[in-house]
Amino acid sequence: MDLATLVGIILAGLLISITILTGPGVAFFFSLGSVMVVFGGTIGATLINYPLKEVLALINVARNAFFSVPASSSETIDVLVRVAEKARREGILAIERELESLDDPFMKIGVQYAVDGTEPETIRAILESELGGMEERHAQGKKMFETMGAFAPAFGMIGTLIGLIQMLASLDDPSTIGSGMAIALVTTLYGSMLANILFIPLAGKLEFRSREEARRKELVVEGILSIQSGDNPRIVREKLLTFLPPQERKYEDRDKE
Repeated sequence: MDLATLVGIILAGLLISITILTGPGVAFFFSLGSVMVVFGGTIGATLINYPLKEVLALINVARNAFFSVPASSSETIDVLVRVAEKARREGILAIERELESLDDPFMKIGVQYAVDGTEPETIRAILESELGGMEERHAQGKKMFETMGAFAPAFGMIGTLIGLIQMLASLDDPSTIGSGMAIALVTTLYGSMLANILFIPLAGKLEFRSREEARRKELVVEGILSIQSGDNPRIVREKLLTFLPPQERKYEDRDKE
């Protein structure tokens, strides 16, 4: 589970709640009509903008931001080097026995192509096509959250305008102006909170996760092609370490020594 996402949402919500609770009028921050305008309007506009199937899939997309634990690139390198060592000792066909021990479906497909003697250019084309499809799916989920992050403040403003119109319609009773203005403005607050605590940050986290996964899959492609070409396991490791940040690369070097 990604604790940073959960802690960030809780922390932002908690600090805003404390600020509200320390003020003089807590009741003015709660409005059922404002909730319906912001939440209902955002969901409705999203349904208009995207097919129902894609909107329903957002639950699974959001789950990736909270529960997705990406595989470690350093562990992936260790697995590929182990496969390279076996291929070096026993031949490329011997690594077919390693397929059952591979947890990564992407790596398993690539190793199977290498065992089958598929041309390196074909392996690269197939795996990069798979990688491109993954990036496109991730970009779609990110875009939907960004869209909802744009809709939420807009419907907050719509709710505010509705409240102001209702307030102006009852100017004959000055005692209701203060409460009417508070309810009108709280709708804008709901829209801004929903966009800036939930939708836009989730889009950013999904983009980060996608880049991480894409970089790891590129590492896998290079590793498989190196194994197929018969590179020395040490050379395979050195090639793949270039995908890691310098600080992690130094750590890997110390481990190897």
